[in-house]
Amino acid sequence: MKKYNVHMLKTFTSLCLLFLISIHAFAIETIEISGGGTKQINIAVMPYKEIIIDKTSSRMHQIIAADLYRSGFFRSIEVNGLVNKPSSLSDINYAEMTAIQAQVMTLGQVEISNNRLKVNWFLVDINKKTILTTMEYSGPVAQYRAIAHKISDTIYEKLTGIPGVFSTKISYITKNKGRYSLNVADADGFNVQSVVGSPQPIISARWSPDGTKIAYVSFEKKKPIIYIQSLVTGQRTVLANFKGNNSSPSWSPDGKSLAIVLTYNANSQIYLIDADGSNLKPLIQSTHIDTEPVWSPDGRFIYFTSDRGGRPQIYKVSSTGGEPQRVSFEGNQNLNPNVSPDAKMLSYVTQDEGRFRVVLHDLQTGQITKITDGPFDEAPKFSPNGHVILYAHKISGSGELSTVSIDGVVRQSFNINADDIREPAWAPFVK
Repeated sequence: MKKYNVHMLKTFTSLCLLFLISIHAFAIETIEISGGGTKQINIAVMPYKEIIIDKTSSRMHQIIAADLYRSGFFRSIEVNGLVNKPSSLSDINYAEMTAIQAQVMTLGQVEISNNRLKVNWFLVDINKKTILTTMEYSGPVAQYRAIAHKISDTIYEKLTGIPGVFSTKISYITKNKGRYSLNVADADGFNVQSVVGSPQPIISARWSPDGTKIAYVSFEKKKPIIYIQSLVTGQRTVLANFKGNNSSPSWSPDGKSLAIVLTYNANSQIYLIDADGSNLKPLIQSTHIDTEPVWSPDGRFIYFTSDRGGRPQIYKVSSTGGEPQRVSFEGNQNLNPNVSPDAKMLSYVTQDEGRFRVVLHDLQTGQITKITDGPFDEAPKFSPNGHVILYAHKISGSGELSTVSIDGVVRQSFNINADDIREPAWAPFVK
């Protein structure tokens, strides 16, 4: 079994502490924006002037522009045709920025010396000719991309009022030449590290609420067993190795217990178990197949997939047990439920007209919105801020990983070299 780089998460969680952040004494204002998609904000991300001793190509603005575009809230204005590419406030030609329809712009300078970098950057309202935000970040050169993501997070939150997710992590499972690997990467797919590898299948990886552990199912013992692995120490323990299949772990919001699926008696049934593997108890008992449990953010309900209506559909039940209630009614079958962080939306895969597509289900109005085209989409997962969905899909028989904004307008695929990619999961915000 391949061991995880135990220093990665520590480095990630302490990133903010490593940054030296200062806010300049400029007048800071706010602008009002709303919605995404057709109401995207036009942002000009100017090339940050890189003052370097060694040879390093300027790319910070490219990372920032890609982050913001992927969110669905921004339209990055093409700036390559501009003769004047300002890197300081005094160089801004506001008339020219207005001419290319930029509403806001970011510009700055990157200094790299003695293996450290310092970034001074600005976010400017073009119409008001005012500074919205300006900061200075510094840290080791190894955190170049992390600092770029931090700038993207700051811009995103400043203009939307919603925390950015560009500094968060994702996980997914790859299969290459017959070997499976559970991987953790930055939210844009870079900095990939393997948590565990095996010649036998690995499935159903789920992040703990504090982002320090991952529960997953491994077939390395020739049967599905649920493990919990620390991303800080690399230590892993067996959570569930009962008779039959052990699968579909889902952490409770407080991280103290998990919902799991066992075939202990017959059909797949949902059980609750403490995070140390003790106190196993059934949540519901039926003669049907109940699987894929996920908790609501407040811990009151567990959503799951069941065939009790004849075909797979989404149901919910109190986390203390009781009578399940059917949630999904449209489509031949619905599966892979995932609840948004604000508990207002449910995403799942619907099978309709022979295509498996990701849908959003408004739990207050009941409105269903299809946000992907299929035909073989699976495993949608909300970003920690609830505004982007990560999902897997198949193209020409091979799995790929993509994101889609919740309005369905912006979709982007990850460039991952693997024979197959499946079962993505998005890590929570690290506090």
